[in-house]
Amino acid sequence: MTSVVERLRSRNPAVSVEFMPPRDDEDERRLWRAIRELEALDPAFVSVTYGAGGSSRDRTISTTSRVAQETTLTPMAHLTAVNHSVAELRNVIGWYAAIGVRNVLAVRGDPPGDPMGEWIAHPQGLTYAEELVALVRSLGDFCVGVAAFPYGHPRSADLDTDTRHLVSKLRAGADFAIAQLFFHPDDFLRLRDRVAAAGCDTTLLPGVMPLTTPRTLAKTVELSGAELPRELAARLEPLAGDAKAFRAAGIDLVTELCDRLLAEGVPGLHFYTFNRSKATKEVIGRLGLLPAHVR
Repeated sequence: MTSVVERLRSRNPAVSVEFMPPRDDEDERRLWRAIRELEALDPAFVSVTYGAGGSSRDRTISTTSRVAQETTLTPMAHLTAVNHSVAELRNVIGWYAAIGVRNVLAVRGDPPGDPMGEWIAHPQGLTYAEELVALVRSLGDFCVGVAAFPYGHPRSADLDTDTRHLVSKLRAGADFAIAQLFFHPDDFLRLRDRVAAAGCDTTLLPGVMPLTTPRTLAKTVELSGAELPRELAARLEPLAGDAKAFRAAGIDLVTELCDRLLAEGVPGLHFYTFNRSKATKEVIGRLGLLPAHVR
């Protein structure tokens, strides 16, 4: 299986997409409609998230397996250290290797139930993401990614501390990083500058989510860990009662964000899809990044 980094290098710029494991049968049907629709775009890779505390581990594994075995896509599986012993982590990593999945996003993860709660490591587990990176790399020929935070991880004392933690993960063996959501291009570009100033040369992807509804806007605020900037609130909040107008304005904003990032030379765009395809495909199309056969 081709590695994520090789796939990114073969595309300029690249597009990748992220899915969540389904919660039930209806979710699964919706997910696979999105997967099949986005498969035609030949993204550099697709990632499948992993629930807090391993709550969706089995569905993540089964979904990743189906992607690997039933599609032409390159899957990347998420893996967290939450509530897992090292032996359990070895087992999951070994299972991925057995089905040919060699791309893993290694994140420590948040405490289940309360992302800002006290972190308590499993008695036989790991404490830091860099330890998880090292474990994955020690178990085979894996391409490993990590998470990056444009505004700093909520538990980091400041941006300098957060940058040191990111660089530690990269130097532990990570090949690339995917940035959590942000509102302005400069928020991501400053993160890129901090990593470069620390003497670390890596592939850093911006994470992007189409703003189609007030719910996706609220989720962006939650996942970014930052307040919604006033100028964006002024454009979107008055449209909360008009679904069509809100969606149109949200797609405009995200397309503007991506345009600037591409102009600044990012290697690709990583789309959080919420297991939907239409908005992601629309933004990609407006950016001129659709393959010729689907334009």
